Amino acid sequence: MSAELPPRLAEGYRGFRHTRFRRERDHYARLAEAGQQPDTLMIACVDSRVAPEVVFDADPGEMIVVRNVANLVPPYQPDANYHGTSAAIEFAVRQLKVRHIVVCGHASCGGINAFRQNHLGDVDIRDGDFVARWMEIAAPATRLALTCDGVDPLQDQTAMERAAIRQSLANLRTFPWLAAREAAGDLTLHGLWFDVADGTLCVLDEASGNFAALAD
Repeated sequence: MSAELPPRLAEGYRGFRHTRFRRERDHYARLAEAGQQPDTLMIACVDSRVAPEVVFDADPGEMIVVRNVANLVPPYQPDANYHGTSAAIEFAVRQLKVRHIVVCGHASCGGINAFRQNHLGDVDIRDGDFVARWMEIAAPATRLALTCDGVDPLQDQTAMERAAIRQSLANLRTFPWLAAREAAGDLTLHGLWFDVADGTLCVLDEASGNFAALAD
């Protein structure tokens, strides 16, 4: 026997059903009949405070969203292991033929903070079954960004979050069919960093490696 749905979820569904779904019923019907044709693949963090559909005011069917701890992309590695993020990237690029891939990191990322504190010896993330191994994806870039001087932990944290975004973009380009589409001009990669506290969105300029705030 399944457990009762949490009241907040049930109430939220009823609100959706009687407001937004009612207003956009024709749009949902078209999506069901024609299938999805999103223009963008959004790779974001599982953090509950950063919902891409909310931040970017996206409609249903507008973008495909992949969320994992610290919005990381592993390098191309077609082996017998399970690769949820890589499978989603393959589906978006090869089947849906999205034209944009966005890696969206954010301030106060718990995965990055755990990795930082583990590096400083404050915590040991190896106690878990999966997180420590997953966060090693970011290690090549984030270790370079970590000063470990203890003077400004927030600055270290932000530097590591942004380094992880650059690392994920580099890893995306290890997927041969993705790199081919980018080289042909059919696909563009983007790096973003979102500040949860003040709502600022910063865009990566890959030529300089710097992030700059997007104007309101």
